[in-house]
Amino acid sequence: MDDTYELNLKNITSWVAASALIFGAVIPYVPQYKEIKRKEDAEGFSLYVCLTLLIANTLRIMFWFGKRYELPLLLQSLLMIVAMFVMIKLCINVQNRTQIIKSKERVLTDFEARYFWKWTDFKSYLGFMILFASIGGLLMYLFMDIPVFVEVIGFLAVLIEAMLGVPQFLRNSSNKSTVGMSIIMVAMWTVGDVFKTCYFVLRDTPVQFQVCGALQVTIDVAILAQVYLYKTNNNLHTRAPIRSD
Repeated sequence: MDDTYELNLKNITSWVAASALIFGAVIPYVPQYKEIKRKEDAEGFSLYVCLTLLIANTLRIMFWFGKRYELPLLLQSLLMIVAMFVMIKLCINVQNRTQIIKSKERVLTDFEARYFWKWTDFKSYLGFMILFASIGGLLMYLFMDIPVFVEVIGFLAVLIEAMLGVPQFLRNSSNKSTVGMSIIMVAMWTVGDVFKTCYFVLRDTPVQFQVCGALQVTIDVAILAQVYLYKTNNNLHTRAPIRSD
């Protein structure tokens, strides 16, 4: 009886942990989505955040085909990709509706480097990621039997995501201020990243996940430390977007 109880408790705990991992990464973006929709203003959210997460999670999915890891991590990547496309769709719609002076339509097929990821239609963003995923998928298919290639893809996937907070850290350092940065949001990132890293270690995921998870926590803590470090300067600087380039 005790063994059955312990087994059921372990299964429930594993299920809860897996669910938290899958949905937890997306939750911080829900308030951002609601705020953009309510204010009809997308200026405070950088689409480069979406680009970074789309690239990172696409690479992570590719890595899964070369080296199978925990299924919840795969589902997390799929959900994050959907969430980022939802964010892009909202931002593009809001920008097109609220722009006072209509600019020239910019699309992917214009092939203008200066307008990369600054397109005015959603299909261009979708098309670029389909192209990226197709090329990446083909390369993974061709070189799947080369362990070094597979490991590099996995490392790039988690490293890109782990470095997402670096632009914000550098901006805070340059401004000597954290004005405009949501402390609650960064705190949510930190809690989520700590949980995620612990999950990586306990579930014995590939070492790339564990190392880059620890790096991501370090960056989050460093950003939170800046709040204390620059607290006397915050009234002297203008607002800075969260995790933007």
